[in-house]
Amino acid sequence: MRIDPKNGLIDSARQVCSPNFDEWPDTCQPELIVIHNISLPPGQFGGAEIDDFFSNALDCTAHPYFAEIAAMQVSAHALIRRDGQLVQYVPLTKRAWHAGRSCYNGRTACNDFSIGIELEGTDEIPYTESQYARLAELIAALLEAYPTLSVDRIVGHCDIAPDRKTDPGASFDWQELRSLLNKRHNTKFVQGEKR
Repeated sequence: MRIDPKNGLIDSARQVCSPNFDEWPDTCQPELIVIHNISLPPGQFGGAEIDDFFSNALDCTAHPYFAEIAAMQVSAHALIRRDGQLVQYVPLTKRAWHAGRSCYNGRTACNDFSIGIELEGTDEIPYTESQYARLAELIAALLEAYPTLSVDRIVGHCDIAPDRKTDPGASFDWQELRSLLNKRHNTKFVQGEKR
């Protein structure tokens, strides 16, 4: 997997363009990786609804839950499906709208300096080996393309918005991610030790 830092595109990702992005603030660069989860309808996997949601094309009549979220305009830089398929919605050179009201180490508005990665899943259902492998591969590519990122600045949405969010949830195995990253980078990944 390779990322072109000039255009922010991931070469192995299926591209689905989201309109929900804008420019990074002038003085900001990506310094944080935020891991989320999403499933639409909740707890169901494999459909086109996530693509539709991030593209502002979700049919709000297709499921009762969709009526609650249809007006939302959100996105992420990338999604990793249950089978490990990678989808990119926003170029990494742009600011995706994934974090919302958030704070990291006293710094607010995390969208201004973070990459948002969604995992197809829920807080309760274990993620797949394919997802962990692809996540580690993506993080390795991000670290190579953007030296402002670091393995010690990888957090869950729950860490930057604890009053609002719980994802990626108790089902996310931080130790598995640390192990995969340590193998790739021959380094000690310490973020998440408290989990």
